[in-house]
Amino acid sequence: MTGTRPVVVVVGPPGAGKTTVAGLLADRLGVQVRDTDQDVEAAEGESVQDIFVGRGEPVFRRLEAAAVAEALRTHDGVLALGGGAVMDDGTRALLADHVVAHLDVGLAQAAARVGMNSGRPLLLGNIRGQLKALMDSRRPLYNEVATFTVDTNDLSPDQVVDRVLAELGR
Repeated sequence: MTGTRPVVVVVGPPGAGKTTVAGLLADRLGVQVRDTDQDVEAAEGESVQDIFVGRGEPVFRRLEAAAVAEALRTHDGVLALGGGAVMDDGTRALLADHVVAHLDVGLAQAAARVGMNSGRPLLLGNIRGQLKALMDSRRPLYNEVATFTVDTNDLSPDQVVDRVLAELGR
């Protein structure tokens, strides 16, 4: 361990605003933002969706777990994880040593925010039904790793950032 660690790690379901909030939060804190989905895409030279479709979810999850472990070890800003990263036992164990902001969102808000975004491979077909099943199965894992939770329903991204900063004591 180099002693470097993220200021805060942002987790949550699709539609919670992780990427947007992480970027705004990093700006407000004067640090860099990093997104592990983008790390995987850069390393593999293809999109998360293409990895899912062409190589399968298990391959993506292994790449994701490695990207998360590396980012937790080397990044000192705000770190956003993909929505499914918490499914990995090793990732959850690593997160125990970090400040984790769980951005939560209700099904109606998440569905409205995600819309028909075809870039989300696990939400193909019946988006609302898939999203509900995904959120129901992952919520206990988000709660397990969370240092604190911010309900993003009916909040603007800036309001969510304000709440995260308050939880961080800043």
